[in-house]
Amino acid sequence: MKINIAYPATGAQKVLDIDDEKKLRHFFEKRMAAEVDGSSLGDEFKGYIFRISGGNDKQGFPMVQGILHAGRVRLLLKKGSKYYRPRRTGERKRKSVRGCIVGADLSVLNLVVIKKGDQDVPGLTDVEVPRRLGPKRASKIRRLFNLTNKDDVRKYVIRRELPAKEGKRTRTKAPKIQRLTTPVRLQRKRHQLALKKQRAEKNKDEAAAYAKLVAQR
Repeated sequence: MKINIAYPATGAQKVLDIDDEKKLRHFFEKRMAAEVDGSSLGDEFKGYIFRISGGNDKQGFPMVQGILHAGRVRLLLKKGSKYYRPRRTGERKRKSVRGCIVGADLSVLNLVVIKKGDQDVPGLTDVEVPRRLGPKRASKIRRLFNLTNKDDVRKYVIRRELPAKEGKRTRTKAPKIQRLTTPVRLQRKRHQLALKKQRAEKNKDEAAAYAKLVAQR
C-alpha cells in the first residue's frame, strides 16, 4: 500500500511504499478524519500525528466520507454529490464509491500531518514548496499584506511570469480580483436600491388607490 503524506505548513508531499502489514495494521478499521499516531510507520515519524484524509482502492474508486462501510457500494448520486458531475439538468446516476473505513483493499491512503514530531522527515518537513498562485479574493490579498480598506488592492496582486518565447519579451499574468469594491459596483448598488424603493412606493400607492375604490363601492 502507498501512503501519501502531506505537510500543509510547507506544501510538501511524500509517498511511502509500505508492504509490512504490521505497520499498516494500525490504520485498519479507522475512519476518514480520524487522528492516528505516526510512530507505527517507523522511528522517523515518532511524535507525529496524522489525520486520514482519504484514499483509493485497487480499482481506483475513491473513499467517500459518511459511508460507514469497509468496501465498495453503489450509490444514486445527484447534483452536489461528491465524485459526480451531472451532464443534464436533474440527472442522477448510480456509481460505485468506496466506504470511509480503512481496509486492506486500499492501494493509496492519504494522510495529513496535524502535529510535527521532534525530528524532520527528509523531503517532507525540511523542504519548502512555493505556492504557484497568489490569492485572488480582495479580502485574502488584504490579509496577506496586512492592508486596510483604504489601500488599493490592485497594486498588491501577485503576478507570475510565463515561459518566455524565443525573441519575445517575458510576459506576466495576474488573476482578476474577485469581490473588489469599485465605483461602478457602488453605482450599480445605489441604482438597485433606488429601483427597490420605487417599486415599494408604487405598490403602496396602488394599494391606497385600490382601498379608496373599495370604500367608494
